[in-house]
Amino acid sequence: MDEVTGTGLPASLLAAWGKRDRPARGPKPGLTLTRIVDAAVRVAAAHGLGAVSMSRVAAELGTAPMSLYRYVGAKDELLELMFDVAVGPPPDVDDRDGWRAGLSRWALAVRAALRRHSWVLHAPLHGPPITPNQIGWLEAALRCLRTTALEEGEKLASVLLVSGLAWRESTLAVDIETAQASDNKWLQVALNYGTTLAGLVDADRHPHVSAMVASGIFEEPGDPDYEFAFGLERILDGIEALVASRAVAKPARRRAGRGGGASP
Repeated sequence: MDEVTGTGLPASLLAAWGKRDRPARGPKPGLTLTRIVDAAVRVAAAHGLGAVSMSRVAAELGTAPMSLYRYVGAKDELLELMFDVAVGPPPDVDDRDGWRAGLSRWALAVRAALRRHSWVLHAPLHGPPITPNQIGWLEAALRCLRTTALEEGEKLASVLLVSGLAWRESTLAVDIETAQASDNKWLQVALNYGTTLAGLVDADRHPHVSAMVASGIFEEPGDPDYEFAFGLERILDGIEALVASRAVAKPARRRAGRGGGASP
């Protein structure tokens, strides 16, 4: 499927944005891009991302694989659209209770969306966010930061830090659940991590690790909610320090500019 001149986007992604109403060549009656993507999501949810193929999706729809190519030019396009459907529309968050509270709610919503559709955690990334829901999520996060004095690049970097935490924590949690379900040989190592380390580390060579093992912390069951909240709060602490520094710096630059000695 040819890319539409001027955007670099495949026609299927433009269709998701409502920029193309229908395929260029004879579509099969009743088949739509939405139905194709929904069928692919069902396959991924039931059998995992690895089971998704054009032929498998076509079988789900009761049609021939070639009919899908009138709507989706390649599997990577389908994966992008599947991800967009899975994460869904963005949460209703803003800075009404302060940017920090809004961005915290946004992070929790990201985590919840990823856990609802855990297969998306292992979907290959082909580039920056470009589909409607993904851009909607970015817009929601930036809306939380609108009243700060952060520069645009700093806002984007802050959002990436927060979303990165949600992705890492969700991936780890899903991988652990998968290991538990498959009776992975490394699971016993993880479950007895403190005991295993105690038999390996040397107090002279690893005094700090040894002290941590001796504290018994590895014998306590981990709390993913606490660990996520702890990480999120530390990231927000850092962003808050930057927000405060920018709030002080920008008025100072404006005063200097009025004196004619500095650029705005």
